[in-house]
Amino acid sequence: MMEIAWHGHYVKYFEIARCALFDQLDYNYRQMRDSGYAWPVIDLHVRYVKPLRFGQTVTVRAQIAEYENRLKVSYQVFDRDSGERLTKGHTMQVAVDMRSEEMLFASPAILLEKLGVPKAAEA
Repeated sequence: MMEIAWHGHYVKYFEIARCALFDQLDYNYRQMRDSGYAWPVIDLHVRYVKPLRFGQTVTVRAQIAEYENRLKVSYQVFDRDSGERLTKGHTMQVAVDMRSEEMLFASPAILLEKLGVPKAAEA
């Protein structure tokens, strides 16, 4: 009736962008599982700047904003034609050891490797 996208759809758009980002990093959800870690979303934030209209085509950009103790992925949604920003937000994920089901307080080495973060110098 109001011809705007339902607010819950934005979570789906973020998920699609996050999956594409992880594919680019060569660490998608299957690879995460195979490495022994689950990465559940523990927090979600969305700021609706302007409404998404029915039939509007958008671009969603996702990027890693934090990675040391948790994984924060930031998102921006743009109108494809005008480039105008419509929405922004972020998700927080934590690494969980799949064997022990315990949350880790630091990101595992596999994530740092996939992000190209240099290893700390050994003493």
